[in-house]
Amino acid sequence: MKNIVFISLLGLLLPGVVHAQAIDTGDTAWMLTSSALVLFMLLPGLSLFYAGLVRNKNVLSVLMQCFTIACAMSLLWFLVGYSLAFSGNGAFIGNLDKAFLSGVTVDSMSGTIPESVFVVFQMTFIMITPALFVGGFAERMNFAPMLVFSIIWCLLVYIPVCHWVWAEGGWLYERGLLDLAGGTVVHITAGVTALVAAIVIGNRSGFPTKPMTPHNLTITVAGAGMLWVGWFGFNGGSQVAANGSAGMTILVTHLSAAAGSLAWMTIEWVRFRKPSVLGIVTGMVAGLGTITPASGAVGPLGAVLVGLSGGTVCYFATQLIKNKWHIDDSLDVFPVHGVGGALGTLMAAFFVSEQWGGAGYAEGMNFGSQFVVQLTGVLATGIYAAVVTYVLLKLIGIMMPLRADVETEQQGLDLVQHGETGYNL
Repeated sequence: MKNIVFISLLGLLLPGVVHAQAIDTGDTAWMLTSSALVLFMLLPGLSLFYAGLVRNKNVLSVLMQCFTIACAMSLLWFLVGYSLAFSGNGAFIGNLDKAFLSGVTVDSMSGTIPESVFVVFQMTFIMITPALFVGGFAERMNFAPMLVFSIIWCLLVYIPVCHWVWAEGGWLYERGLLDLAGGTVVHITAGVTALVAAIVIGNRSGFPTKPMTPHNLTITVAGAGMLWVGWFGFNGGSQVAANGSAGMTILVTHLSAAAGSLAWMTIEWVRFRKPSVLGIVTGMVAGLGTITPASGAVGPLGAVLVGLSGGTVCYFATQLIKNKWHIDDSLDVFPVHGVGGALGTLMAAFFVSEQWGGAGYAEGMNFGSQFVVQLTGVLATGIYAAVVTYVLLKLIGIMMPLRADVETEQQGLDLVQHGETGYNL
């Protein structure tokens, strides 16, 4: 108590000095928690969600890819990623002033929280984004080119797009793009990348005539539950404050997930007379991915409508990609994350309206002008990710084989590439 009084009195005498260094302990505690929640989304959440969806001969390969990506992207963020994304005020990329986290000290601040906390929170986002797109080519891409591709992709795609959308000076940030937690930065870039990679690498042997059912839906459901919990930190933490906005963000995130789950399940129930476990958890992810960009803008009613739309549209997108176009996006990354992220980004322009319980348009904006900004963000990030992904895969493919050979694919990546098996019963 004495310390609080002393600091308050000192703040009156030296306002410029003390207030510049003031830490909001509530905000800081929430951001530390959110960082742990987003890491929980990836390890173990997304890892187990994906692991259960592949065949048992490839379960370790998916877990290995997610774990390795988490480690590699953490060091990339330390080396140059954070600096290029969040230092400087260029329209398209930052600078190297904070390379190797130079200047990030115990006392350095980012708003009301220590800069170190902001660094680690944003680090979890670069970790999970490439882990998402490995689902597009699961069970058939060699490990080494996967790792090389993921690292260079983050340098050329994730980091610039992150700067465009979330850094002051970024060209989409300055235009007022509504994307609180990564509809464009994470979901569209990862979804488009998964689709392009699936096309370039080719379908799994036997697709689409040979059944390739998930080997362990129990693991998938467990991973899905972890994703749902972790998403509260993913979206709620993006408010970078412990306040009413963070509370509303978590509420709308939850409502959209529930609506997306039931929408997907109901469609399958009507079409096939049986509600599937895989359908309800996939619908949950669709609801979460769709609300992510809009979670800082919409109210509860808007969230339910966004979730219902996400579960419905993403379901039919999945049918189109696999059953009509016969593109083997193994774990439905593009139709769920890419389509969902784009849909939510566009819907934010409508449901941000106060008439729908949203946060309201920024000064000088209306539905038409906001929709143009949202559409610009969707197209720019999607096209950029597609072009870079295609060129990068072609170049890496010249230096090393992208795809596992037929024998490796038949035996499974676990045994051939890692010398281990997921189950020894």
